[in-house]
Amino acid sequence: MASDGKAPRVAVIGAGAFGGWTALHLRRMGAQVTLIDAWGPGHTRSSSGGESRVIRAIYGPDRIYVEMVKRAYELWEELDATTDEQLYAATGALWLHRGDDAYVRSSLPILEELGFPIDNLSIEDASRRYPQIDFKGIRSVWFERRAGALAARKSCGVVRDTFLKAGGTYRTGHVQRASSGWRLDDGTRIDADAYVFACGPWLGQLFPDVVGTRVRPTRQEVYYFGTPRGTQRYAPGNFPVWIDFGERIYYGIPDIHGRGFKMADDTRGELIDPSTGERKPTEEGLARARHLLKERFPELANAPLIAAEVCQYENSPDGHLILDRHPSEKNIWLAGGGSGHGFKLAPAVGEILARAILNGAEIPKLFHLARLRDVEAPKTQFDGVRS
Repeated sequence: MASDGKAPRVAVIGAGAFGGWTALHLRRMGAQVTLIDAWGPGHTRSSSGGESRVIRAIYGPDRIYVEMVKRAYELWEELDATTDEQLYAATGALWLHRGDDAYVRSSLPILEELGFPIDNLSIEDASRRYPQIDFKGIRSVWFERRAGALAARKSCGVVRDTFLKAGGTYRTGHVQRASSGWRLDDGTRIDADAYVFACGPWLGQLFPDVVGTRVRPTRQEVYYFGTPRGTQRYAPGNFPVWIDFGERIYYGIPDIHGRGFKMADDTRGELIDPSTGERKPTEEGLARARHLLKERFPELANAPLIAAEVCQYENSPDGHLILDRHPSEKNIWLAGGGSGHGFKLAPAVGEILARAILNGAEIPKLFHLARLRDVEAPKTQFDGVRS
């Protein structure tokens, strides 16, 4: 880091959730920070784009993630209090299991210890509480009380603006490696004592020798269905976030900000080039979503599709995050591998990285690059090695 007694200079490339929060923490800790993004915070091609994300604490036996969620909640709530924008909607989350629910049960001791209440509902109780849902075929229902939805794209913008108010510098630009370091497309040299690359699905392209295909961007289809007019039955407060564990795992978020009833397939999709890939949902994907809609939410069986989008997951082979120092370029730090579950953790991720960069704090070995050897990618974020 800076050896002349001045504040260290850090360049953070990528203004999505990981990059934005890292830049904000670094700035609050006294560094001179420049945040750079090719298209802007939470843009449509990024892994942090789109309307909303789930925040939940059930993580099987992986205590480290529950601890990170707890810290992330504190930081999300602090940020939420500084803006008129609604960044967090408390909804609770229903975990609907057609088969084994060992993943949830393995979380219970950790959740209890860290203050995350969860209820095991009978099918009868769940049906009375949520008559909008048909629980046919469901064997167990768990309700995670402290869960909800985060505004995704909107939050990235708020984090960037908070960073600017704290004295940070932001610019839009495409960063490329040059013979003498790192430059923008216009030739501007990026001079810094340390560099953080939080480039989501582009991380492997920038570092083909170190990351390469260890980060695999997959296309994920998201649908928004219109809810009946004149009712709040599918709004936060009356309807929860939900996850249905069937042959394919679907999840959904209630109608927030009038966007519609969100529904998405968590199964890993086909590979996509995040820069050039077409973002048009498929008829097959929509048909599968409508089949579950008819089965699980009968009132919405014929609901109109009012919006759809294609985002991407940036999957690591084992589904765990990648947070580490470059093995040979010691002033470069890498952050990625969100794997469809990283957004909620971003405030804690940024804090971990900032402390490592400025104070030499240890990053948990679970997130080191060295672990990634001969591990096949999981099909979903819930049934991989973490479960």
